[in-house]
Amino acid sequence: MGLIERRKIKELQETTLPERVQEIEDICGKAVPYEVDWESLAEDLEGLNFLDNLSCHRLNMALRTICLDEMGKEAVREGLTLIKLKNVKDKSKMQMTFEGGILEMHCAYALQTDGMFRDSDICTLLLAKL
Repeated sequence: MGLIERRKIKELQETTLPERVQEIEDICGKAVPYEVDWESLAEDLEGLNFLDNLSCHRLNMALRTICLDEMGKEAVREGLTLIKLKNVKDKSKMQMTFEGGILEMHCAYALQTDGMFRDSDICTLLLAKL
């Protein structure tokens, strides 16, 4: 891992992800932490550059749809406890699960919008299991 990748990881860890956690708290009333598989992104600067937009932003858009009322906010507060992100190299390895309060997304971040789950897909999954 080079200096550029290390700097980007530091920015994500210290600035971007804490801001996204705060945004989740603003949306539903509870901070939900992120757990990122940094090793899967260590040699993928392109993936690091798109992690926020392709996962964090999309999730927050889905949460805004769910949390339109107090019932939705309460369901998210009670049901979502952790968000796990992992980078994969190609679309065939992409997957998204929501079990035991943990939303796990394996995205092909370097593929940009071809390697993401749409906010409507995230919303559908969460609504089915909250």
